[in-house]
Amino acid sequence: MGAAPLQALATSPELRADPLADDTVARVIDACDSPSGPWTAIGIVNRELARWQTNADLVDWRASPGTPAAIAAALEAYVRAGSALPDWADIGKIGRAEELFMEMSMVSCALLFCASLPECYVLPDLAGVLHTAGQLEQHTDYRVRSTAAMIFPVMMRGGLTTPEGAGVAQVLKVRLIHATIRHLILRTNPARVVAGNERPVIAARRMHGQGLYDTLYANGWDTARHGLPCNQQELAYTLLTFHYVFLRGLHGLGIPFRPEDEEAYLHAWNVMGHVLGIERALMPASMAEAKQLFHQLQQRGRTQSWLPDPRPGLGGALMNMMANEIPLPSFKAFPVLLTRHLCGGATSKDLGLNRCVGLPTWVAFLVTMGVTRAVDWTVRRFVPQFSLCRMVTRAVGYRFTVRMLMSETRPLKLPSTLLNQVNTAVHSWERDPKAPRWVNRLEAKLAGRRQEAA
Repeated sequence: MGAAPLQALATSPELRADPLADDTVARVIDACDSPSGPWTAIGIVNRELARWQTNADLVDWRASPGTPAAIAAALEAYVRAGSALPDWADIGKIGRAEELFMEMSMVSCALLFCASLPECYVLPDLAGVLHTAGQLEQHTDYRVRSTAAMIFPVMMRGGLTTPEGAGVAQVLKVRLIHATIRHLILRTNPARVVAGNERPVIAARRMHGQGLYDTLYANGWDTARHGLPCNQQELAYTLLTFHYVFLRGLHGLGIPFRPEDEEAYLHAWNVMGHVLGIERALMPASMAEAKQLFHQLQQRGRTQSWLPDPRPGLGGALMNMMANEIPLPSFKAFPVLLTRHLCGGATSKDLGLNRCVGLPTWVAFLVTMGVTRAVDWTVRRFVPQFSLCRMVTRAVGYRFTVRMLMSETRPLKLPSTLLNQVNTAVHSWERDPKAPRWVNRLEAKLAGRRQEAA
């Protein structure tokens, strides 16, 4: 691919969105020509989306009887056009990426909380959309659980490639939600705004409702200043937080993949990005390309301004959510310190995470990281698969995963069959297949003590 991702940045990706999904939403909403039309249309769409549970459900999919003909035609055309994998998809690489995700298990979840999500909040415009969409800094668990509800179906075995998987079905739902967000914030099809057929909506409009869609519709949007909501630049950056930032985090923990495995992981997520509607030119094929594109997008994004800055609120809410799950007061700042370690000083400053941390906690964190890296370097000379850092990170990820994602009282919003598969996979992560048996025995004892304490 060479320099293609960087060349694509020269053609205003902030003013490009997703024609397929945007046109679908516009057709659906235009079909309900009344003051309550948007809400009626969204209700119909949500009902139909609930039927997309597995990839097999998308094959020859038809709208429910009684669905208005125009809406049925729009949704059926969307499924036909959007559900096919690209011709460049490599099933072997996707399968290898699935294996790597399962091998990393709880480490993957820890990196989601302390690397991917924090980096996702760095772009002011992207954070602004999250802020606009219902004050999500006050409902952080919703954002985290929504993200997990997409990641698991994509990365579980066969998620993108088999009829029994659910990755394609879940991603197509997210893609249509993004288009709905764009349409409601702009109060029209984004293509009409970019083409100059309709003026961008800047002034807010009062609404009587208080739901998510009412909030999106009520807020104004300055397209000339911020580009389109959920535009190609933001989508490409978000994709990078899922694959590049994850892989970079493994390097930061001293447990990186082999280069060929890194490329397989990037490839699988790029296939997911295609289904999500991201342009091929904005997808890196290697870690070198991904690193360059990531820094270019962050540099471009940081030049934008959003007042008041929503990023510290989003970052602080995420850290507080994790701190609430840590029982020992002296360790509650560990998520902040781990995020600072994985994301660096600039991101920490953007999110307001560069505040002072108590000296005992700071020293404990440095000692933990220093000792684990030193032990790993020494023991791996004799036991290549050994990783104390992996064990510590798994312990962090285990608590966050079980308490925040696998709660029986608040299960992830997934079809019951898929939710059972996710629960089975997570419980299988209690044993690390890459660790020596004595490490698994020790982790089992620690897990037992955690359950007793809970």
